[in-house]
Amino acid sequence: MPTKPLVVFSHGKETGPHGRKIRKLQEIAEAQGAQTISVDYTSTYDPTERVNILLNTKLPEHSGLILVGSSMGGYVSTTASAQLKPDGLLLMAPAFGLPDYPNHYPAPVASQVAAVHGWHDEVVPVDNAITWAQRHNVRLVLVDDNHSLHSEVHTVGQLLVGMLQQLKAPRRVAAPKFI
Repeated sequence: MPTKPLVVFSHGKETGPHGRKIRKLQEIAEAQGAQTISVDYTSTYDPTERVNILLNTKLPEHSGLILVGSSMGGYVSTTASAQLKPDGLLLMAPAFGLPDYPNHYPAPVASQVAAVHGWHDEVVPVDNAITWAQRHNVRLVLVDDNHSLHSEVHTVGQLLVGMLQQLKAPRRVAAPKFI
């Protein structure tokens, strides 16, 4: 039986694994034929412990991996990407550039990377997202919203659909060049 792509959700510091955004994004991913899991980090507020929770989560067999993280979950997903090496990394208002985090601007490791951040974010300054995106040369979508991004879930959903479609696309092999 062929495996499906897997989308792993990591929630923010003070939310949970079944919040409104994650539930909506799970619906979108599953409609695209992906399997989903949402990791529960509510046992700790420590970002390093949360990274370890993600790294120690048993993932089902999959044909491709996309990590989706919100706020502290964005930090966790990005930090864990160095070991998990996902195909996609999609971040919502990622908690970058904050003083209590061991690595302020972690490097993303994925073939597709995108972040969505609100211009009016009252928790993580938009300048932190811009600094991170510029430093790592990745796609950053700035929207007219706050930290919750509740009015921009559709934007995140469109990016997720695009990443899942890239996983399904046939891999192109470069044709040999003849001289």
